[in-house]
Amino acid sequence: MIRRLAALLVALAATVTATAAAAGPAGHSILWSVRGEHNTVYLFGSIHVLRSGDVGLPPAAAKAYGDAERIVMEIDMDDPFVSDPAAITSMMQQSALLPPEQSLRTVLGSDYPAIAERSRAAGLDLEAMDRFAPWFVALLLLQIEITERGFDAQHGIEQQVTELAVADRKPITGLETPAEQFAVLGGLSMADQKRFLLMTLEESEQDDAQLDLMLDAWRRGDTAALARTLSEEFEDFPQLYRPLTEDRNRAWVGDLEALLDQRDDYLVVVGALHLVGRNSVVELLRQRGHSVTQH
Repeated sequence: MIRRLAALLVALAATVTATAAAAGPAGHSILWSVRGEHNTVYLFGSIHVLRSGDVGLPPAAAKAYGDAERIVMEIDMDDPFVSDPAAITSMMQQSALLPPEQSLRTVLGSDYPAIAERSRAAGLDLEAMDRFAPWFVALLLLQIEITERGFDAQHGIEQQVTELAVADRKPITGLETPAEQFAVLGGLSMADQKRFLLMTLEESEQDDAQLDLMLDAWRRGDTAALARTLSEEFEDFPQLYRPLTEDRNRAWVGDLEALLDQRDDYLVVVGALHLVGRNSVVELLRQRGHSVTQH
């Protein structure tokens, strides 16, 4: 279902309209705050790519940005390396290279002809991808798909916040590096990478209805709907969604907790699915005894 494409858009840091964003049933948005002894840490659930013209933060997030002296994101978007598309592409390609004794054709086996035909129809020639792992091909297809649906990372929440922070001279730091993000997908077994690729092709054949439903849930601050989406994805493909969400949440939570010992206020911007559902950043902080308030 197209729901899965939407979940990937959020989880992969690589997902929505903020203008005219209506409040949820309880007047909430995808924003939480945690009080330290001397400061406040805000947690804002992002959508990494947006449609053209969808600019401006939701009011609660804009207020949190105004309060914060420092910004934290999944990766440091202000880093010159991160902001260089050629450098990032080169790193991703190096991360995705198969061992010399393997090829994409051999890894995909008897499914290669069918996958090659469907990939060609989607706009990608597998002959040129033979040295790369299936996860890399899946990401390229996902990029083609989101572009065709009118989404662009240049309109995403992270890019919007980065532009504001650069203009306002607010420091940005990252919770992980691009290499660590690529390693998450590279750590999947070849069988799971192949399944990820097939799943991406299947998603490209669906319409936008369920994607729009998920984006609307984000706008309304409907954390229950977003959590249901993540739960369904876990049930369908835990080998993919556990390392993309839960494992990264656990890796981040100690660093986020340490921010509560500082004096500056922080705005933390991570994919929305990291803040909802089981073992979310919000839940893990509560398990550590912190009071986390949704706005």
